[in-house]
Amino acid sequence: MATWNELLNDLQMQGGPAIDAWYADHLEQSLSDISALRGGRNVLLYGSGFLQKPAVPAPHVIMMPEDINGIMAAFAGMDWSKGLTVVLHTPGGVTSAAQTLVEYVRSKFASVEVIVPAFAMSAGTMFSLASDLVVMGNQSQLGPIDPQLQMNGQQHSARAIVEQFMQARKEIVGDPLTGAIGDPAAGHVWAPILGSMGPALLQYAQDQLDFSERMVARWLEQYMMAGEADPAAAGQRIAKYFNDASNHKSHDKRIGIEEARAQGVKVEKLEDSQPLQEAVLTLYHVLTILIERTPTTKIITSGAGRNWVKSWVGNTP
Repeated sequence: MATWNELLNDLQMQGGPAIDAWYADHLEQSLSDISALRGGRNVLLYGSGFLQKPAVPAPHVIMMPEDINGIMAAFAGMDWSKGLTVVLHTPGGVTSAAQTLVEYVRSKFASVEVIVPAFAMSAGTMFSLASDLVVMGNQSQLGPIDPQLQMNGQQHSARAIVEQFMQARKEIVGDPLTGAIGDPAAGHVWAPILGSMGPALLQYAQDQLDFSERMVARWLEQYMMAGEADPAAAGQRIAKYFNDASNHKSHDKRIGIEEARAQGVKVEKLEDSQPLQEAVLTLYHVLTILIERTPTTKIITSGAGRNWVKSWVGNTP
């Protein structure tokens, strides 16, 4: 495996047009190596620069509905019968984007696996759970899938919104389950908080939670859990766990390989194959160097010139 420093030193020895050729050649070679190691499968890289470029506007690094254009471009000329391996690196994004990408990918390929070299969070986790198999290393992580809602320019957990309303109800009118007595005077404390949220927010937050969980449960039932004795129950159990923000406490929580396996997710350990680990990490290093040293903020590619790239320079996309 070429280390990050070795690859960077090699790149710095290039000049002029050779620099662009270096990126293209190294991306294509890594994708080809992974394909050979996975039995000749098609390989797709979906990579984001969210770690290297945190100040870039979110649409340029998160999973967006427009990414379907990149997937379609990268799929050109593929043999659907060979299956698909997706190397996925993303902070997540829009739930409907995950739905669009998953349903398009699964309409083309009966066999899909996802390799997570580092991060596949939120909507990226949803995409991963729609595969047949997830490949993760010791450094890899998935994350909770509870939706995040935009309010006043900030993100808020849909689960936190629901629980805040429930807490207010208990304090004001009591809790029939526990017999706790409420205090109507507490309504004065809660009024400005609840009033700022609007009357429909509770229902909207609950709908978003239900939508995400049911969708992921259905994917798990259809694909990853299809061989289980009760695929529906297995899918519902896994989806509920990943959607349970009350347990995870943070949307950024790391769900590593052992925790994912403990919930029933079918996970292959990247370290079990030294050649695969080297090919995947080399691809990941090339991706990070490309993002750090060029305006690239997101790339979807299957090699051979089938690239879809988002970039950002200053205030210009």
